[in-house]
Amino acid sequence: MKKTKFNEAHYVLKGKMIEFCGWDLPVQYSGVSAEHVAVRTSGGIFDVSHMGEIFFRGPQALDAVQYLTSNDAAKLIPGKVQYSGLMTEKGCFVDDLLVHKISDTEYFIVVNAANLEKDYAWMKSKTTQFDVEVINESADYAQVAIQGPKAGKLLAELTNTDLAAMSYYTFTKGEVMGMDAIIARTGYTGEYGFEVYIKDDAQKASKLFLELCQKGEKYGVVPVGLGARDSLRLECCMALYGNDIDDSHTILEANLAWILKLQKGDFIGKDVLLKQKEAGIQRKLVGFEMIGRGIARHGYPVYVDGQQFETIGSGTMTPFLKKAVGMTYLPIGKTEPGSEFQVKIREELVTAKVVATPFYKFDQKSI
Repeated sequence: MKKTKFNEAHYVLKGKMIEFCGWDLPVQYSGVSAEHVAVRTSGGIFDVSHMGEIFFRGPQALDAVQYLTSNDAAKLIPGKVQYSGLMTEKGCFVDDLLVHKISDTEYFIVVNAANLEKDYAWMKSKTTQFDVEVINESADYAQVAIQGPKAGKLLAELTNTDLAAMSYYTFTKGEVMGMDAIIARTGYTGEYGFEVYIKDDAQKASKLFLELCQKGEKYGVVPVGLGARDSLRLECCMALYGNDIDDSHTILEANLAWILKLQKGDFIGKDVLLKQKEAGIQRKLVGFEMIGRGIARHGYPVYVDGQQFETIGSGTMTPFLKKAVGMTYLPIGKTEPGSEFQVKIREELVTAKVVATPFYKFDQKSI
């Protein structure tokens, strides 16, 4: 298995380690529920070094990014971040990603760990007509995310960067514990928080992770594993590739029209998406709560009017809200809040209802 630069720290902290996308990573430390609640109430520290970091450099870097993705990267200014979709010719997802604008000729893109090699090959093969270098620098970087109400106070102890001046979906370059870093404020938990990207060796990286954990004790900020990372993102209705978005559902069906800018220039999948928008979609990703007893989990069959429609994308009992919630695709006539359907749980059909999303929302502008 591959090891992140923080790997040694996880063993010092006695994390419960599992294989995830070929990586040796902690699924939990003190327990998934306790870690989830800690992030909502104080904070958590995550090793997300398995994510991919790909750079676009050259005179036509913007043109290449625009052609590959659904959002309008031309609207970015240096230091801004944008959520976007990496599109197939059918208007579906190769992946979802974050686009960071460093300059007019350099963009930094973060992709999902499971899709890194696929994404990189796609990006290279689809941008040969542009004067741009597409470089996979994932092996060079370690990434630690500090998320939760006390994240800023904790990180401020290790950097002189003005974190309070950073608004949501921005990034800057600075130093963290003496190491050169890219510091971003995005967050896959829905909370106030930061991501720190460093290129130093494993010994320095592990020291940083342990220092964050030690200093975090007085704030109630704890190390957090993959288990709570997943439940936190679902509580905020943040889609997971392979569960909620994939290469068989379009960006419109995934209820992500807000990252689709059809008025910009040509991009992969645009023609199909234009036609689908004009014709109207027949299914849509929705959020739901269970009415009957039971937890709807990934892959459970979904029934509408007695007939199986699709399967559950993501589902769990959220530790903070204490509700059994999830996301799934339903026929367009059944997507309004209050609409009911059934989930097959242990051979029994259990009723669920569509609800407004996200299930949990923190006001990022309040910081």
